[in-house]
Amino acid sequence: MIQQFNHLMDYIESHLTEDISGEEISKIVGLSDYHFRRMFSYLAGMPLNEYIKNRRLSSANEELINGAKVTDVAYKYRYQSVEGFSRAFRDWSGYLPSEVVKNKIQKSFPKFSFFIDIRGGKSMEFKIERKEKFNIVGVSKRVPIQFEGVNNAIVELAQSITEQQRKEMHELADLYPHHVLNVSYNFDEEYLEEKGNLTHMIGFATTKENPYEDLEQITVDESLWAIFPNEGPFPKTLQDTMARIYSEWLPSSDYELVNLPGISFSKHNGQFENVYSEVWVAVKKKD
Repeated sequence: MIQQFNHLMDYIESHLTEDISGEEISKIVGLSDYHFRRMFSYLAGMPLNEYIKNRRLSSANEELINGAKVTDVAYKYRYQSVEGFSRAFRDWSGYLPSEVVKNKIQKSFPKFSFFIDIRGGKSMEFKIERKEKFNIVGVSKRVPIQFEGVNNAIVELAQSITEQQRKEMHELADLYPHHVLNVSYNFDEEYLEEKGNLTHMIGFATTKENPYEDLEQITVDESLWAIFPNEGPFPKTLQDTMARIYSEWLPSSDYELVNLPGISFSKHNGQFENVYSEVWVAVKKKD
């Protein structure tokens, strides 16, 4: 996998002035575009699109210092207008391209290289389980993406649930874990920059159809699921587990992601020092 990632970095480097398609990326790394982009972001700390943009602007900076015209550089690096390029360049470097040309201001963003960093081993407990198609019935809203700490928008969603809705959800719940699920889906493109929004549902798993107007329903297709139990301070342990799934477990496993909602649940009674949680990630065997 590390070899494929570095091959892709070489490919991107030689195609900075061309369109870089998801199809070509998938071919190089041997993974679906969806799976690779999520894995790349956790390993690299930024989305692939952000990396490509940074490398293009870094190369553009070098050309401007060497005397290239702003207009030529803008169109060479895939911008539709000089104004659009100038805005992006200023956001990235803090300077307008014309200032770089005049004052020879340099800012660089080096090409990434991936390598194996072996540290003290920490095992991850998980199991692979096939689940038939099921429904999740509950309430949902668009919430800001947040990787660490308590997401206040989700807290507000939970607090908005009425007693009648709780009663209806419990009435429909007939599948494990018979407990409140947190379900995330419809991520904005900036997901792994920790920007944008996602749809978050609080609900219960069920085989039944939702008959209630004050509840919503999503259907989750049949799939294999990698299930990661964890226990510790909430929400840190749960969030750390999610990060390790993408940065450690997936790159070394025989599985890749399936584009289905992410699911988790936590069992606590108001005490958050030692909470049992599970993270469910839909997967399939790599081809």
